[in-house]
Amino acid sequence: MRVCVFCSHVDLGDQYTVPAREFAQLLGKRGHTLVWGGSDVGLMKVMADGVREGGGRLVGVSVEFLRHSARADADEMVVTADLAERKAQLLLRADAVVVMAGGMGTLDEATEILELKKHRMHTKPVVILNTAGFYDGLRDQLTRMEAEGFLPLPLTELVSFADTGAQALRQLEGSPQP
Repeated sequence: MRVCVFCSHVDLGDQYTVPAREFAQLLGKRGHTLVWGGSDVGLMKVMADGVREGGGRLVGVSVEFLRHSARADADEMVVTADLAERKAQLLLRADAVVVMAGGMGTLDEATEILELKKHRMHTKPVVILNTAGFYDGLRDQLTRMEAEGFLPLPLTELVSFADTGAQALRQLEGSPQP
């Protein structure tokens, strides 16, 4: 399976990097491909290192203004002109999406993927890896949106949440592939 992971390009503490590395190694050991933003810094680097250590493939999709931080040993690296094209390429190249801890860019990627899924423009499974409760607030907001009628489909069809990488992988591997 080609798993797109949205995550931070910032260096983070152990509460995020240790679970990320464990998840990445699981992906690699299970023969999955990491499709990610292509950066060789921050949590993106942790993910790429872990997948590589586990024996998995790396497919990066960078953007021109971040080309300088692209991972040199990716199995495949695409460089797009802008962020909109990058998001489209990430989704195109993936069978499933996992959202991990990140900043505004990660939140932008996550909300666009969910909006596209809400409109049935893709059917790929989306899992939010809620490491250290990072996305508790987002879960609460999405639950409220569903309860108050803002979502045209059940939240369980839109996204699932996982507390660990192993749980996220079980959800992905149990999902029908598009």
